[in-house]
Amino acid sequence: MYAIVEIAGQQFKVEKDQQVFVHRLEGKEGSKVTFDNVLLIDNNGKINVGAPAIAGASVAAKVLEHLKGDKVIVFKKKRRKGYKVKNGHRQYLTKIQIEAISESGAAKKTAAAKEEKTEKVEKVVAKKEVSKEAKPKAAPKATAKKAAPKKETKKEDKK
Repeated sequence: MYAIVEIAGQQFKVEKDQQVFVHRLEGKEGSKVTFDNVLLIDNNGKINVGAPAIAGASVAAKVLEHLKGDKVIVFKKKRRKGYKVKNGHRQYLTKIQIEAISESGAAKKTAAAKEEKTEKVEKVVAKKEVSKEAKPKAAPKATAKKAAPKKETKKEDKK
């Protein structure tokens, strides 16, 4: 069983007991966090896709540690101009371990969504029927024929 979940603005494919490095989270080391923005769940071949997220689904995780990533060198140069800038960057990260993937409420949401769609379709059909009954069709308008284009005549140059 795996899930695709959005954590700190990025999407991750996670499984139970997997350790993931994500952008820095607020929780302290050892604390539990839950992520409610689950986009997809695959439960042994049974795939549940959200639109955009699955209502009621969540992923529980434990914060293992806060750390900094490897240094990334950012070097900018414009040739023949004497312009060189060298900067470094280390991203603040949080190491989390996925403890559980919960799919509760996912089946209810799909059934409710289907019911809502059918209700909307029924309302639209009812509105169309009412509008047809209320407005009688107008007689077709007579179309005016266009006049034939005038032929161009050449004018002689006056001297």
